[in-house]
Amino acid sequence: MAHHHHHGSSTGAILYISLGATLAFTLLEVIAGFRSHSLALLSDAGHNFTDALALVLAAIGYYLQSKPANKTKTYGYGRAGVIAAFLNASTLIVISLIIIWEAIVRLIHPEVPNAQTMIWVAAVGLVLNAGIAVALHRGHQHDINIKAAVLHMIGDAVGAVAIILGAIVIYYTGLTYIDPVLSIVLGLFIIYTAWDITRESLNILLEGLPRGIELNDVTQAMSRVVGVLDVHDLHIWSLGSSTHALSSHVLIEDMPPSASETILKRINESLKSFNIHHTTIQFEHVPCVLSKEDCQMMAGQREDGHHQH
Repeated sequence: MAHHHHHGSSTGAILYISLGATLAFTLLEVIAGFRSHSLALLSDAGHNFTDALALVLAAIGYYLQSKPANKTKTYGYGRAGVIAAFLNASTLIVISLIIIWEAIVRLIHPEVPNAQTMIWVAAVGLVLNAGIAVALHRGHQHDINIKAAVLHMIGDAVGAVAIILGAIVIYYTGLTYIDPVLSIVLGLFIIYTAWDITRESLNILLEGLPRGIELNDVTQAMSRVVGVLDVHDLHIWSLGSSTHALSSHVLIEDMPPSASETILKRINESLKSFNIHHTTIQFEHVPCVLSKEDCQMMAGQREDGHHQH
């Protein structure tokens, strides 16, 4: 069954251009960080390097998830982007912990950074990262893969603002501990924001209940459909970052499959409000259930082949 994806071709180009710009800026920050003895700049360079990795993973995930389903990948490659998002966010957490550790060491053994160098390098970073974040975010608010990449860019933009403000304070007061303290605050902020992406992507990979959906709400919506007597063995999971699937057993009166078609259409219609467009519904009939006979031959099984991505 074919899956169709409607992603703007410009997103791929933006990812590649952003990757080149990020790598160039990372090199600039490393050089400036060593020359100015600024841990905040070096920490931000490390963060930018993970951003480059994030963009590589996002580009790979974006390419794979746009591929159609085939005989071996019957659901397509939608989760490639989810895997990329999980790797991105997890890497971001690890690098943030390293930043915090280095900042603690710098507090014990302080160095005097060059505030002016910190300001102009951070200003360049602010413009670059904010621009990339805006470009990637447009039209892809619900793509967890692109969302993770955008998160990296926003984290860097916020970090650049913090570095600029810190450098101004250092320049006028000479308080060198501001540099490592900024690094610690930046690291904690990044961990806080990345954890949400990590948790959401891991939930999708473990086929957990999609965020924003309550199992009881779906059960009640299906049970309210005329002709439905009971709903059980209900499972809901995500195929990708925004595509949900459902399977369930539904108890109805004894009737031929052709007569139950209307009930099936009503159920699928009720599920659209939960953004569930891929369903597998197995009907069980009252006489079969009451007599405890094998229902497999009597159950009318249908699958909704309508997919929206």
